Amino acid sequence: MNMKEEFKQIRHEYGKKTLLESDVNQNPFEQFKIWFSEAIKSNLPDANAMCLSTVSADSRPSSRILLLKDFDDSGFCFFTNYNSRKGIEIENNPYGNMVFFWPELERQIRIEGKIEKLDTKKSDIYFNERPLGSRIAATVSPQSKVLKNREELDQMMQKFAEQNGENFTRPDYWGGYKLVPYLFEFWQGRENRLNDRIEYNLEKNNWIQQRLAP
Repeated sequence: MNMKEEFKQIRHEYGKKTLLESDVNQNPFEQFKIWFSEAIKSNLPDANAMCLSTVSADSRPSSRILLLKDFDDSGFCFFTNYNSRKGIEIENNPYGNMVFFWPELERQIRIEGKIEKLDTKKSDIYFNERPLGSRIAATVSPQSKVLKNREELDQMMQKFAEQNGENFTRPDYWGGYKLVPYLFEFWQGRENRLNDRIEYNLEKNNWIQQRLAP
């Protein structure tokens, strides 16, 4: 069997759990907490990893894996360089989508919303909680810009560490964002690809729940 034939044979049959309307909380934030807690308790690797998608000013999408760093009933927070590609895209088009996928639980959550910057105090707090190496990396890396080679980045790290040690603060070009949702979709894998999909839409400050066909 060649690689193409092997690729076609890759198939995982879902069916561990179900997701019925009677199972879910009427508040999507509470439902997220339930599923996220189960992912954490299951000791899944990088349970807070998510795919963040943004769209440029000329409507070209881009996606990348990030880590969720905080959330509450107002939104979901992540941190990055404001001058990175995603930062520039958010500046020009502040709408985005997060996807959490936990294959071990056969679950996925999509969250669509508007992205806004966190206040500087929250960004300062998180920055100062990071390990020293991560703080230096966030400060010196010209994220998304072209580098000559790896050595150039390593030299930037070394030079900054020698000149500043631990005596530096969060740069203005690095900080947090919050995605404020207007749509959630909870997806549970089922047999024969007849997956359960429960969607919540925000309409006039109320969450409207509905089932979607798989």
